[in-house]
Amino acid sequence: MTDLTGKTAVVTGSARGIGKAIALRYADLGANVVINYSANSANADAAVREAGERAIAVRADVSRASDVDRLFAETLDRFGSVDIVVANAGLELLGVPIVDLADDQIDRMIDVNAKGALLTMQRGARHVNDGGRIIYISSTAVAGPYPGAGLYTATKVAGIHFAKVLARETAGRGVAVNSIAPGPIDDAGVFLDSIPADSPFRGVQAQGRIGDRLGTPADVADAAEYLAGDLAEWVSGTTIDITGGLPQ
Repeated sequence: MTDLTGKTAVVTGSARGIGKAIALRYADLGANVVINYSANSANADAAVREAGERAIAVRADVSRASDVDRLFAETLDRFGSVDIVVANAGLELLGVPIVDLADDQIDRMIDVNAKGALLTMQRGARHVNDGGRIIYISSTAVAGPYPGAGLYTATKVAGIHFAKVLARETAGRGVAVNSIAPGPIDDAGVFLDSIPADSPFRGVQAQGRIGDRLGTPADVADAAEYLAGDLAEWVSGTTIDITGGLPQ
């Protein structure tokens, strides 16, 4: 089992869904964990209770540089160092053709998904210890030109590119930078917010995958555990797809 005892992990957007699963996994493996959230303090507090005494919650909007700076400042103040940074916070917007996108939708998606990923990884690279890990959570939806998902997928591609460049820029310090691209994940994103439990879309997305099921946040946390551990010391600049055997 991976041992993260004594390490400190910052996971953005970790009050629920994939981010929460990763944060709780790291806590189970012995890490100090920073639960980041932008609005829902009740969810964040609940996540901290689940993670245990080595966890704290820090409110920060990743699209604001000053908030991201404060996120790392509070982490360093509480734990003294940063070893793992997971840039997970993001928004999904599906079913809206490019011609119908509103200006505020464009601004918010770019601000959170692209700029937020960049700020988190940039500040993370400044503060993470030598030999540390930076992980970006993207989506396998970036692989195709899916109608109604153009803005979402374009903004999620940006983070993968940032991660690949940052991997080369931090290699001299032994910092590994990678991305995880999940396929359809139950209890996360649109499957948590807008797709009903009885929707036939769930069955369509699950068919043909391992176990004929959707992915789970725990499936993504498995990959995040690997990338944070000793076995992935020489893995950097790559993307791990979590799809159950099928593309998005």
